[in-house]
Amino acid sequence: MRDNNFYYKEIKRLLEDKNALLLAHCYQDKAIQDLADFVGDSLDLARKAARTEAAVIVFAGVYFMAETAKILNPDKKVLLPDLSAGCSLADHCQPEEFARFRARYPGHQTVSYINTGAGIKAMSDYVCTSSNAEDIIRSIPEDQPLIFAPDKNLGNYLNKITGRHMILWEGSCIVHEAFSKEKLIQLYRKNPEAKIVVHPESEAPVLQIAHFTGSTSQIREYIRNSNSTSFIIGTEAGIIHQLEKESPGKQFIPLPSHEDNSCACSECAFMKVNTVEKLYRCLRDETPEVFVDETLLEKALLPIRKMLSLSR
Repeated sequence: MRDNNFYYKEIKRLLEDKNALLLAHCYQDKAIQDLADFVGDSLDLARKAARTEAAVIVFAGVYFMAETAKILNPDKKVLLPDLSAGCSLADHCQPEEFARFRARYPGHQTVSYINTGAGIKAMSDYVCTSSNAEDIIRSIPEDQPLIFAPDKNLGNYLNKITGRHMILWEGSCIVHEAFSKEKLIQLYRKNPEAKIVVHPESEAPVLQIAHFTGSTSQIREYIRNSNSTSFIIGTEAGIIHQLEKESPGKQFIPLPSHEDNSCACSECAFMKVNTVEKLYRCLRDETPEVFVDETLLEKALLPIRKMLSLSR
């Protein structure tokens, strides 16, 4: 039985030997975050993928993230430790059904959340992340009607803060939608000094009582700059590892979901599919590799490049 020390040393050696870049989302397991060359949210990771000179990109995240890296780097090898690392948002917004949905709204342009597959991105006029969605939408003329997909909670939040009336696809994140307003109130009563920070994929009742709403990178920045020392965290619990490293001495309380679970918090089962052992084998064997159809890739690249150019 090999221990994490073996995997850590071997992964570091293989990354150097193969001129590979390891990108990890901050919802990944702690051990993977600590091994990564860069840890961030979807926008941060897309930027890193777009700029890298590495020969190989290893993406410790979910499939749509690795697929986006491949779209940005068609001539590079992009690896994902486990191809079953999906996403409830991306998996429930498929091209055939979405094409029929779009056809019901002629004259509308499409803004798709980055949590989609290449087929949806290829049908989109703009791609956004939770970090830059407001900027992207405000850049579009107000008289241009819009469709937003696939996250209805993020879409509702964006409609509220921008004053738009985007048509929304009925999708949601199984992690963020599971947060309970009632449990949040109970937790806040026990910790009245804590600031409530949540991700905009959460449902409106949770957002309404938050002190701060933002993407994972925006949450990290808010906490780094805050004078408060206690925070209730309303997003995937993996982010707490980065928060503890960036803001030592501050307290982080994970927000429970509706259902009780072993860690009393919300974790993304898809994100946790990746392990250091799978990461090691992935690097060693350079598989599984992520591929995108060339025609689809060219179409999906346009709105992704537009997103990167419009992002602050």
